[in-house]
Amino acid sequence: MPKILFDCDTGIDDAMTLLYLASLVRAGEAELVAVGTVHGNIDPRSGALNTLRVLELAGVDGVPVAIGAPRPMAQDVHYALDFHGSDGLGDTGQPAPRGEPTAEAAPAQIVRLAREQPGELTLLATGPLTNLGAALLLDPELPSLLREVVIMGGAFDHPGNITTHAEANIWHDPEAAELVFAADWPVVLVPLDATHPTAVEAPWLDRLAAHDSAPARFASQILEFYIDSYAPILKRRGCVIHDALAAMLIAEPDLGTYVERPVRVELRGELTRGATIWDARTAPARDERRPVKVMVGSDVERFQERLLTSVFAL
Repeated sequence: MPKILFDCDTGIDDAMTLLYLASLVRAGEAELVAVGTVHGNIDPRSGALNTLRVLELAGVDGVPVAIGAPRPMAQDVHYALDFHGSDGLGDTGQPAPRGEPTAEAAPAQIVRLAREQPGELTLLATGPLTNLGAALLLDPELPSLLREVVIMGGAFDHPGNITTHAEANIWHDPEAAELVFAADWPVVLVPLDATHPTAVEAPWLDRLAAHDSAPARFASQILEFYIDSYAPILKRRGCVIHDALAAMLIAEPDLGTYVERPVRVELRGELTRGATIWDARTAPARDERRPVKVMVGSDVERFQERLLTSVFAL
């Protein structure tokens, strides 16, 4: 049974991912050990409160939620309010959670839990990688203590979604991302190349809206803002729930197809800062960096059905 430490910036697709994870927890198929939040879609305190809201709605109690880095390592902070709303949940005015975030900082939480449970934790990261980068600086032995790191981020043969070349989670803190990809730990990376083909469309959204449960109503409500944001991109009613695909790989790794390449992050390019770079040539150059397992495709129908039924199961 996977033991998951979730690092996120709880906006709309992170909230959908929390519903999916909650369904695994309630079914006894995974343990959600803790959550840490980071700047990205929203500020980390708001993200922590959103996390608590979603877990409480889903009937999952007792998961500590820690607040993490409020800004990137080497640039100004930027929020994705145009895609997630000023509250991170589509400006839906959700009630305040009953619980409160813990006093421990998210990077310290990562290090402590990895030390307490060596080799057992899968770290799932669906926001900027500042907390992971800080945790690596706090404890250089961290890569030997985690079972696996699964990241939603990057773009290779797909355009960026915040600049022409850069995906948002990497662009929000390129220095932290470069630290993470340079570390000697097993990493699974889920880029836009894999997530965009999984966009849910009107029939899926209609099935969600027709389901009469509090989690389904919440999901349908927050997705409306997201759908409007995606209209100029998809040219149809739909949206891409990026983060849930990364989460699903933990329980169902055979959902995806992969290639393995070392990955670097461009830090200095005037037009390409934050881009993820791999050597895709037939005969790539020799590279001492540990390869990253990059997802390049998935069983789209299976992903969409699993995500929908996980919400219905709550």
